[in-house]
Amino acid sequence: MQLLAGVDEAGRGPLAGSVVAAAVVIEPGQSLAGVTDSKKLSAAARDDLFDLICEQATDFAIAEASVAEIDDLNILHATMLAMSRAVAGLEVVPTNIRIDGNRCPDLGAALNPVTEALIGGDGLCTAIGAASILAKVTRDRQCMELDTAFPGYGFARHKGYPTKAHREALMNLGPCEAHRRSYKPVRDALEAVNQAKATENGTGSSKVAGQMA
Repeated sequence: MQLLAGVDEAGRGPLAGSVVAAAVVIEPGQSLAGVTDSKKLSAAARDDLFDLICEQATDFAIAEASVAEIDDLNILHATMLAMSRAVAGLEVVPTNIRIDGNRCPDLGAALNPVTEALIGGDGLCTAIGAASILAKVTRDRQCMELDTAFPGYGFARHKGYPTKAHREALMNLGPCEAHRRSYKPVRDALEAVNQAKATENGTGSSKVAGQMA
């Protein structure tokens, strides 16, 4: 039987948290009512569809690349890593894989399905749309946990994206453990906090660690 897997990610743009990827396997012609690009859906609709996808998909897997991996590899390669982990987590081996975007991750020699990158795929392919919803909901839930672990940054509201409120919190509090130090706004905030602390100490040095750094 021909089985299609759709793969998508959530969390490339935020300044904090992991990048999450999901892979969803469906049968040819299978429809999942209401499934489309996760960005076009309300949070409540995504939550409802998350459960529907988990119940009706032939198989699914969710994976991530950590903040440390993002900083070490860069966000592009960390995203590819998260996607490959999601595909590797599938118990059902797909015959075809469609990936949202313009680039396919390295899936290794052991898995050799027909793989296709599809720009705008989350709005064109049901399997990719389903994967986008699983990835988005999972990452949003992680941000709710970050909001509890690191109060004051507003992760529950902005989900780590570089909003004005988030940037202001970064400058006031300094980066926390969840922030991606390879991202320029985070580096700038860390440098500003270090400079302020150095000035307070009268050292003139910028080597003081920022809050929770």
